[in-house]
Amino acid sequence: MTSSYKVLCTDFYVNQKLSVKLDLPRSRETVLDLFERVRREFPEMSSFKRYKDELALESPQDSSPHRWMAIRSNSIRSGVVNPSNEEEAYGLHRCVLDVTPYYLSISPLDLEFVELLYGFDLAASGNHDAIVAEALVGASPMASLVDVPGAVAVDCQPLIGLTLGLGAEVEAHFEVKTRSQAGVREVERRDEPISVYLTLRQHDPVSELRELPDRFDRLARRGQELVDERVLPALLTPLREAIASNNI
Repeated sequence: MTSSYKVLCTDFYVNQKLSVKLDLPRSRETVLDLFERVRREFPEMSSFKRYKDELALESPQDSSPHRWMAIRSNSIRSGVVNPSNEEEAYGLHRCVLDVTPYYLSISPLDLEFVELLYGFDLAASGNHDAIVAEALVGASPMASLVDVPGAVAVDCQPLIGLTLGLGAEVEAHFEVKTRSQAGVREVERRDEPISVYLTLRQHDPVSELRELPDRFDRLARRGQELVDERVLPALLTPLREAIASNNI
């Protein structure tokens, strides 16, 4: 992973989710002790926030990279926005997997899945769905579905899911998310991006908590391969080209 990902999009981020079956403890002392432990590793994560459904620890929005961690009733999530190298992209996630189970009393029986997401935001004006249809459908056998005189695409958000042969139950999902709405005037549309996601999720249980970092490393290695070999040429490049032609 290099900073070259960032030049391909407006924002690039790597998120992790550790999902559990039972409700997590939310006591003041437990959460603050965990966040203090993470802050010792990443001192810039000094902002503690309480939202409706989660407690979060964040670095400043303008920090590079921007890091965050959040606890919900049945999950612990973490994210890194615009990392410039592999250590920046994965260091926080490994730390969370190392320390969180012990602070929040998570056992191997409680684990539901580990999820790793690669996200790419592409700034785009106009009809997002028409852009995606042009980029990803236009040269395919499905082109005749959208090539209807006078028709305008209003929902084109491809989602493909696979199971991977990693010796365990691992799912991979490729998704394109649009945000423009049909019938909304151009001046009223919010400046939101087209997003491309690759999500890997592993359900197979672990026998010991110390296995979690190794599991994460395997997911990360496969994730980077899929980003480089599939996401970039099949999704990001054609979308970038369609956005550029739409802005001319």
